[in-house]
Amino acid sequence: MASAQQRAGTSRPNSQQRMGAGLVGKEALRQIAELTGRPADTVSAIERTDDGWRVEVELVELERVPSTTNILATYEVELDDRGTLLGYRRLRRYYRNAAEERSL
Repeated sequence: MASAQQRAGTSRPNSQQRMGAGLVGKEALRQIAELTGRPADTVSAIERTDDGWRVEVELVELERVPSTTNILATYEVELDDRGTLLGYRRLRRYYRNAAEERSL
């Protein structure tokens, strides 16, 4: 019988299964938030690579009042086919309310 996580589609696949883009995005959000200790905001890009997946994730780096002035950052997260984190790096920082995406 399937677990509640499996029925909800939130469980990680076993070591023999490959992940689809939707699950990869959720896994990238979860892992980068856990590693950085910062709240994940959204997935802005998912790309299939030869070795797995490259995902761009937006994180809230500095919360301000009002929230439209929060400082966000784009992180590139690399995962293999099973969702194992291979690496990550920050690409840029920007203000949430910026009409054009400008780096800090």
